[in-house]
Amino acid sequence: SDLYFFPIATFHAATEFGQQAMGEPDYRALQEQFATDGRGNWVVMPPIPYGPNEALLDLNEPPPNAPSGRHLFGTDDRGRDVLVRLAYGFNISMTFALLVMAAGYAMGIAVGAALGYFGGRLDIFGQRAIEIWSSLPFLYTIIIISSVVVPVYLPGHYQLFQPSLWLLVVILAAFDWMGITYYIRGEFYREKAKDYVGAAIVTGVSRSAVMFRHILPNALTPVVSFAPFTVVGNIGSLVALDFLGFGLPAPTPSWGELIGQGMENLSKWWLVFFPLGALFATLLLVVFIGEAIREAFDPKEYSRLR
Repeated sequence: SDLYFFPIATFHAATEFGQQAMGEPDYRALQEQFATDGRGNWVVMPPIPYGPNEALLDLNEPPPNAPSGRHLFGTDDRGRDVLVRLAYGFNISMTFALLVMAAGYAMGIAVGAALGYFGGRLDIFGQRAIEIWSSLPFLYTIIIISSVVVPVYLPGHYQLFQPSLWLLVVILAAFDWMGITYYIRGEFYREKAKDYVGAAIVTGVSRSAVMFRHILPNALTPVVSFAPFTVVGNIGSLVALDFLGFGLPAPTPSWGELIGQGMENLSKWWLVFFPLGALFATLLLVVFIGEAIREAFDPKEYSRLR
């Protein structure tokens, strides 16, 4: 009977396919082996059959290598395929930006809701605490933490499970929540004076329910409006940190690391053009998608008073 293997879902050792190697098999070599042994076996390879950290040292010239039919975007200074690293870098950058935004907005919405709903001394002292925290220099804080906690790359782990990635998420979220806090605070001050809030309080609804079930859905306009720009800013922060050497540890696929290679090899145009082009296109598309989402939630679109 025919046997089918799905390495994307389960792990298969190289010895299962007769290869004398540790870990996963070399699927490109396995494909060539199946093509010549005449047994009818086959391997379905991805469109770009290279790993993000795989050094392709079997090329005719020393790296970095110019774009070709084999490597559409060329290779970097360590012989790794640039297109693959850009694709993995996109995955990491978008996931990082969304995680930072989710954590920062969750904290910012909670703090802003408390300041705007309760007001009084909590609002006064809370704003002063936010002003003090926001005065801390972000880049210096990153440098100090990076000098104390050395980021370590764990080979064999999926890129998004690296501890250094989550450390950066926590650090950036700790500075990312303050901007949205002021907008949510203002929205809660405006909404809590409306009749529906008074009616909810009179009927005995708890404070938490009034805040998060009644007021919050009507106070999310700033969140929807600023979310795409927050994602853009988070991607830019990660690229900048990787470019300066304070971001994700090598050999994690990173746009900032590729841009740094381009700065060191200005004569190798593909190391400058493709990473910057991918960054520009991604940021532009994120803004366009965010603007489309904002217009979809705009009540004026369905109003006769428009």
